[in-house]
Amino acid sequence: MPPEVRAEYYERLRSAFPELTIHLVDHHSRVVPYIHDADILITFAPMLTDEVVRQATNLKWVQALGTGVDNLVDLPSLQRTVMITNIRGIQGSAMSEAAIMAMLALSRNLPRIVRNQDRHVWERWPATLLEGKTAGILGVGDIAEALAPRCRALGMSVVGISSGIRSAPGFDRVCGRNDLVSVVRELDYLIVLTPYSTATHHIVDSEVLLAMKPASFLINLARGGVIDEQALVKALEKGRIAGAALDVFSQEPLPVDHPLWSMKNVIVTAHLGGFYDGYANRALPVVEENIRRFLAGDIANMINVVTR
Repeated sequence: MPPEVRAEYYERLRSAFPELTIHLVDHHSRVVPYIHDADILITFAPMLTDEVVRQATNLKWVQALGTGVDNLVDLPSLQRTVMITNIRGIQGSAMSEAAIMAMLALSRNLPRIVRNQDRHVWERWPATLLEGKTAGILGVGDIAEALAPRCRALGMSVVGISSGIRSAPGFDRVCGRNDLVSVVRELDYLIVLTPYSTATHHIVDSEVLLAMKPASFLINLARGGVIDEQALVKALEKGRIAGAALDVFSQEPLPVDHPLWSMKNVIVTAHLGGFYDGYANRALPVVEENIRRFLAGDIANMINVVTR
């Protein structure tokens, strides 16, 4: 994270809990002097490695600063006795705006506009409107329920694709995940928000990409492993879909030689979807309250405990 954001977490927690020894580490490779004695680890799950938890022999609790806990609960060295909590319910607005930004950028071909500006080229073409289009949201949770009505306010139809069929506010209908291949045939935008797990690994594969309309777009704000990136590269190269906006990748940072960087029909962002200026102020009250309950031994009432 940017230094000023790291410092905000560190200074506020140190002020709230002067009785605790708190170490700030800006990369997993630098934890060695501190991790052996740590009782508590506060982190974003994508920033972890198995080596961190393997060396954390005294660890009792991990507070994830995001919603996703993949790359944490599935680390081989994480002991079953370690409790995990996360942050939920504060990402809806940011992720919704990121999805809408991506749809607008793709429909208006913003990368082409920026490249033309860099080259001082005056070029005009008709925009593709969001109004009248159909957005499919893969993963119907809190974030999807924040995004769906915003899409409808833009004149879009919204289809949810979920592991369990249920009614949800803001959606025209919700389909089962088993219907993904047939549902994507009608979509103009497929927005991926589903958590990563063994059940969703490469759920957007070559079959799904082949079923999508050639004029449709893919937006991934979930986790890189949900999409078969090799199949996506081939689909983009062959024009099977019109383009993609990708905020998450199977390897982060995205390697400098990855073909996605150079594709003119792809927008690459650096895992920015839920990262906004007020995030720490909304996450820290949960973290602070959980620390209070942990120190008081009130483990049963800690907030957002993750069932492993």
